[in-house]
Amino acid sequence: MATDVQMPAPVCLIENTEGELRVNQKSLEILSSINKPVVVVAIVGLYRTGKSYLMNKLAGKKSGFSLGSTVQSHTKGIWMWCVPHPKKPNHTLVLLDTEGLGDVEKGDNKNDTWIFALAVLLSSTFVYNSMGTINQQAMDQLHYVTELTDRIKSKSTPNKDEVENSSEFVSFFPDFVWTVRDFTLELVMNGKPITSDEYLEIALKPKKGKPEEVKMFNLPRQCIRQFFPKKKCFIFDQPTHRRKLAQLEKLHDSELEPEFVEQVENFCSYIFQHSNVKTLQGGITVNGPRLENLVLTYVEAITSGDMPCMENAVLALAQIENSAAVQRALKHYEEMMKERVQFPTDTLRELLDIHATCEREAIEVFIKDSFKDVDQKFQKELANQLEARCDAFCNQNQDESTKRCRALLQDIFSPLEESVQKGAFSKPGGYGVFLQMTKDLKQKYYQQPRKGIQAEETLQEYLKSKEDVADAILHADQSLSAKEKDIEVERVKAEAAEAAAKQLEEMQKKTQEMMDRNEKSYQEHIKQLNEKIETERKQLLAEQERTLALKLQEQKQLLKEGFNSEAQQLQNQIKALEKRLNESQKRRGCIIC
Repeated sequence: MATDVQMPAPVCLIENTEGELRVNQKSLEILSSINKPVVVVAIVGLYRTGKSYLMNKLAGKKSGFSLGSTVQSHTKGIWMWCVPHPKKPNHTLVLLDTEGLGDVEKGDNKNDTWIFALAVLLSSTFVYNSMGTINQQAMDQLHYVTELTDRIKSKSTPNKDEVENSSEFVSFFPDFVWTVRDFTLELVMNGKPITSDEYLEIALKPKKGKPEEVKMFNLPRQCIRQFFPKKKCFIFDQPTHRRKLAQLEKLHDSELEPEFVEQVENFCSYIFQHSNVKTLQGGITVNGPRLENLVLTYVEAITSGDMPCMENAVLALAQIENSAAVQRALKHYEEMMKERVQFPTDTLRELLDIHATCEREAIEVFIKDSFKDVDQKFQKELANQLEARCDAFCNQNQDESTKRCRALLQDIFSPLEESVQKGAFSKPGGYGVFLQMTKDLKQKYYQQPRKGIQAEETLQEYLKSKEDVADAILHADQSLSAKEKDIEVERVKAEAAEAAAKQLEEMQKKTQEMMDRNEKSYQEHIKQLNEKIETERKQLLAEQERTLALKLQEQKQLLKEGFNSEAQQLQNQIKALEKRLNESQKRRGCIIC
């Protein structure tokens, strides 16, 4: 069972050194050890705006992420702190603190947009931290959101009939939380008090006017409204007197402004209660190893000069996960077969029935852990591997049976062989005594339990090896006439032919049982695959319905505010989404058969 990862302090996840982004190996080792679902909260904002203080509070610590107390930016790259989730058992809270955007000391801020984009791609809740008020200056500083369409792709090769790339963002972007620090205004509009969420909604309203005149005003607002599915706002009073801010992390709550303490508690409570588990398209839950692979995939794309692509990241992750799922399924099969099979089995059917049960469980293990198995490549590999392992168990069963039967024959027929060596049958009537003794020993052999599927074949093989001995005893028996000896020879031949026919029939039966096994295996794979496809189809439908609902809500809001042309632009996206939704609904029943 997975245990909570112990991190006494944050570690650097993505280093930003001299304009180069690099993944820190130590942080990847930590993520690889977290098998629980992760809730990922990332915070971004201008440098020296107090982001790290909020993240330390979410971690339940006074210190950890570097706060600093000067105009210098302390955090470089993206730092990570993984802690047990305080409200969700068996979940891990992953906190990502990013370097301050717009740091004047960096000189070259080309990586700021990438830091911003990575925070969006990796998180399930994205916190944007700013100072003062949400005014045009704050919006101008949030220009990074307008550059996301030039930095991120949702699909590797969009079809020309599909909605534009950016309209896909809402289906996999995180929830958006705007935190406003040192807020000095009163939350009042037209003489009536408003909530912080209403304040954000008002601040995000576009401006009417000629497109070329209002473009810079409207673009960041439009991006936030259209990209992020859920938006929330928190305002914070100044925590304490300016002279004490340098020791903020050392101050007790009683030394801070009560309103600020309460506001921070409300923020933390909201994050703990409402931040979702990180998921990928298709409802794929992200754990530590999956987050590790996403980090590697996105950073590799950036450093190689490509755009991080959500679809490619999921497919790359699927390759790794599905390969591992095949191995876990095979391991389960091997362990269960070894636990349940007692060699040799009395019949092939007994072994194949156990195989069918273990195979079904193995497929369940694979189906549970796999996703995006394009063309069922990995499931086909699993099917081939299971068939090969079943054949190996069948061969082992056959070998164990042969080994046991030969040992039994050697033990049971040793008195007969000793009598032959002593010449006990080399006398008149000796052949009859030999036949009777052989018959009695065969009966004793038949009575032995758990000889396995090779019992008759091994017996016939043994008797055939003694044909020359029996023939010599027959022809040496002077009590039998030549005619009687000829009759006996024919009888022995007929008996041998009957045994051979019986063996052939048994072989044909085994062949048919193996063919039945292959058909049952195929049907079991199809059955579980169809169930998986139907589950994924329902998840896709839910995602498409959610995206469509958000687009319709945004269109309704634009029409309400009188932005008819902007609402009409959304109509093309809505039509494309409706078309895709209808196609997904029609696919019901069109499952592999």
